[in-house]
Order: sequence, then structure tokens, then C-alpha cells
Amino acid sequence: MQTWILIGLTVLVSWLAFERPQLLERLILWPPAIDRKREYERLVTYGFVHADWMHLLFNMITLYFFGPLAERFYSAHLGPLGYPLFYFSALVASILPTYLRHRKDASYRSLGASGAVAAVLFTFVLLAPWATIGVFFIPMPAIVFGVLYLGYSVWADRRGHGNINHAAHFWGAVYGMAFAVFADPDVLQDFAGKLLMR
Repeated sequence: MQTWILIGLTVLVSWLAFERPQLLERLILWPPAIDRKREYERLVTYGFVHADWMHLLFNMITLYFFGPLAERFYSAHLGPLGYPLFYFSALVASILPTYLRHRKDASYRSLGASGAVAAVLFTFVLLAPWATIGVFFIPMPAIVFGVLYLGYSVWADRRGHGNINHAAHFWGAVYGMAFAVFADPDVLQDFAGKLLMR
């Protein structure tokens, strides 16, 4: 249910921002607004606006498929607010390195839920490493995808090509695994056991 609420809220805010550019500008991650104006809420609100419908659709489909398992896991271990706490903190944790790197860059902007969605996805990878997931219609084990995803994110971030914030993807993924271990330290042992049982 909480996953559906997050999807609905993100779609609504993104849609409104598509229609109202001034709203987009108020919610987007713009480092000088945080650094000079203390608009710290932008460390969260950037995750509820997107560049276009395809950007939004990709993130929300991923959240739809992988969010329910993360929601059940965090609710079971941290209570009814565990999953929202995880998701909102993932928005901050995934973008913080980007903000610190660009805090003096007035031309830099970032938006989209990708960092938090990566955190959700990698909670799934940790909990179900051998589950089959489809990547552009190619089936592969979640753990294989995870390794490739992390490697590509590091490589793409260093190359600095395109408008995609690969650093947010990487740190979101790392945070998703770290938060899962925080919620239940036995996750690491279970993960290792599942890898060896294959």
C-alpha cells in the first residue's frame, strides 16, 4: 500500500511540475538554493519531479515491481513507518554526494527518483539474489544484474556522459543494501547462504 502511495504522489507531483515550470524549479535539486538559501527540503523534493514522462514511467515501473518486497521487509523489521523512513532517507543519501560535489555550481540541477528506486531495487537484490529479473526483456539473476549495475554506474559517472546522475544510482544502491543490514543484521548471513546454495 505504501508503495502505491509513493507512486501516486510521485506521479501527481511530476505531472503538476510538467505543467508548471515554476514548480519544477522550486522542487528540483539546485545546490546553490540549499547552500545559500538553506532550502534543505530540495534534498527530498527533487525525487518527486522528473524530466519527462519516460523518465517517470521507468522509475515508477521499477518501484512497482520491487517496492512491495522492500515494503514488507522494512515494515516487518522497523514497524509501519520503516518503509517510508527508508525511502525518504534514500532520497537524501543517494543525492548527498552529488550535492557536495556541485554545491558551488549554479548551473547544476538534478531530479528524479532514481537514487531511491535504486535503493529499493538493491534491497531486493540482497533479499533475493537469485530471483530472475528482466532487464530490457533479458532475464538474469538479480545478483548478476546488481554487479553489472554497480560497475556500470561507477564507469559512467567517471566518464561523465549524458544527463543521468549515475552517482545517485550508485549511492542509492549502496544505501539500499546498508539500510537492509541496519534493519536486520542477519540479512548478510542469509545473503551469503543463498549465494552458496545456488
